Amino acid sequence: MPTSPSDLPGPGAQDAADHPEEGLADLAVVGAGPAGLAAAVTAAGFGLRVTLIDAGERPGGQFYRHPAPQLGAERPEALHHGWAAFAARERALRAHTASGRVTYLPGHHVWTVVPQDAAQDAPQDAAPAGDAAGRAPAAWVLHAVAGPEEHAVAVRARAVLLATGSYERQLPFPGWTLPGVVGAGGAQAMLKGGLVLPGRRVVVAGSGPLLLAVAGSLASAGARVPAVVEAAAYTGYAPALPALLRNPAKLAEGAVYGGALLRHGVRLLTRHAVTEAHGTDRVEAVTVARLDADWRPLPGTARRIPCDAVAVGHGLVPQLELATGLGCATRRAADGTAALDLDALQRTSVPGIWSAGETGGIAGAQPALVEGEIAAHAVAGRPVPAALVRRRARLRAFADAMGRAHRPGEGWTGWLRDDTDVCRCEEVPAGRIREAVADLGAGDARTAKLLTRAGMGWCQGRMCGPAVAALAGEEQAPDRRPLSCPVPMRLLAGLPPADG
Repeated sequence: MPTSPSDLPGPGAQDAADHPEEGLADLAVVGAGPAGLAAAVTAAGFGLRVTLIDAGERPGGQFYRHPAPQLGAERPEALHHGWAAFAARERALRAHTASGRVTYLPGHHVWTVVPQDAAQDAPQDAAPAGDAAGRAPAAWVLHAVAGPEEHAVAVRARAVLLATGSYERQLPFPGWTLPGVVGAGGAQAMLKGGLVLPGRRVVVAGSGPLLLAVAGSLASAGARVPAVVEAAAYTGYAPALPALLRNPAKLAEGAVYGGALLRHGVRLLTRHAVTEAHGTDRVEAVTVARLDADWRPLPGTARRIPCDAVAVGHGLVPQLELATGLGCATRRAADGTAALDLDALQRTSVPGIWSAGETGGIAGAQPALVEGEIAAHAVAGRPVPAALVRRRARLRAFADAMGRAHRPGEGWTGWLRDDTDVCRCEEVPAGRIREAVADLGAGDARTAKLLTRAGMGWCQGRMCGPAVAALAGEEQAPDRRPLSCPVPMRLLAGLPPADG
């Protein structure tokens, strides 16, 4: 595999006027979060013509979510960490958009990416996947659903960078369908995007560093947070002490979150989990129990905490539908999720497809910014600065340490009663999935899905996938889907027929 960007096929830096085909971008970037934004503005700075496509209405993704303009927020940056890094790139995006170097398409949901035209030569060893000659296509077509009218848009580009981010990992428990139970990231989004709180007394629970940030934000905004209930133990970081010490800024960030909890009187309960939510029309209290090393609730340790909202999440899951639809290879990340298998230049196994950010493993905004810049250098055929490579390695090592420390233990399914809904869309309880495994021979999540319909609803298994896989006795595998999001039938009917 080549180790220098000069070995790569690619568009190179050239002005729009040099393009013989109108409307063909050098690079299409899917996602305007930290990774996609960094990639787009860096590539445009090298002279590439870039199309930036994003489902959101404003750049920043889930991490840099802004309040709606009509809310009149005077200091939106107060709700964010690292706002300066985003603001600089947003200014660059505006400048490149004004100059015509970047075409920015907000409110566009890309549902598939397909090759077009004859393939162009690429090095035989450029990637483990692709056609028999290891060649990338001359162009890619990205099909999107745009705007509230849901009209069809097709974008053509020589190269594609996927920066599709992630979504929350949820582990169900009795009562998790009650009003007032929201995702930890969802609570953060409510605060950042809508300037509202999920409740007045909010228990923050689950596992992962996001919990500290969410609890601090909610408490600073006026909510009472009686406890942060963390299923893991921070002693899990001990084996990764060298990686922690190489990231003093991350340690300082953690200390800031810890200080915020102390100031607001928030109690931190490690090696505990919310095992049940109670209430009638809305959550009124939660049961919290101590866990053993495998996350099994210990008998006799349960206690109730009154609350009117629960913000719960167990980390994030890379959003890979577009990538797996293309056949990109995946790997098992330190936190147990499936992530893309990327090389040193952020290339996937499919020639002509790059990726950056959470798709390569959950790590946060800072590594995503760095990886977006590295990918842009590679696509443009520029040498990647050694400082960027070192910073990526340092930040990724820290992220892997977090992933291993907060990876869910196998015993968490012990808090599921048989009548607990696992698949909310299809209302499939845990008992039905257990019956499919024990009595009907379902030895994997796919068979359990076919026998019970768990994962066949509106979210297509995004919410229940990890739980169904755990109950079936396996790790969640990435799905390969022809459509990454809902598409109106009229748009599919309007597509030209494929050759052959």
